[in-house]
Amino acid sequence: MLRVKKLRDLSKEELEKQLVELRKEMMKYNAQISTGTPPENPGKVRNVKRTIARINTLLKEKPEEKEKK
Repeated sequence: MLRVKKLRDLSKEELEKQLVELRKEMMKYNAQISTGTPPENPGKVRNVKRTIARINTLLKEKPEEKEKK
């Protein structure tokens, strides 16, 4: 689980890369759940969802880098 302080230090590109990785992981968990197999760690599913939400929030909060230039 990534902490908010660590996420705030990342650039917008790094946040987007992290978001893609987490979404792939979430797709894997959703596939397991839909087939009826319980995920190996149900708490991890919740943490991934929360981290995705945190990253989306931070991406909206960060000003556009193009506007700064």
